[in-house]
Amino acid sequence: MSGRVEIEYCTQCRWLPRAAWLAQELLTTFEAELTELALKPGKGGVFVVRVDGEAVWDRREQGFPEPTAVKQAVRDRVAPGKSLGHSDRSA
Repeated sequence: MSGRVEIEYCTQCRWLPRAAWLAQELLTTFEAELTELALKPGKGGVFVVRVDGEAVWDRREQGFPEPTAVKQAVRDRVAPGKSLGHSDRSA
């Protein structure tokens, strides 16, 4: 099972605190499912969350993510059956 998450953030925009906070949220939620979480410095307004190399959230297309939305996108890739409890939306 792979479970590598990468958060690429814009250093020029000073988005490290936002990226680090989101990383903490994901590591807390998926502590058993993730094998690695990387913070990748970028430029030009980038803020992209990738799971195993595949973008699941791109600020340029979707705006800044709510943690719940990113957790759902990551869960769908690394632990499809996992309940997110109160932050899960009902289908």
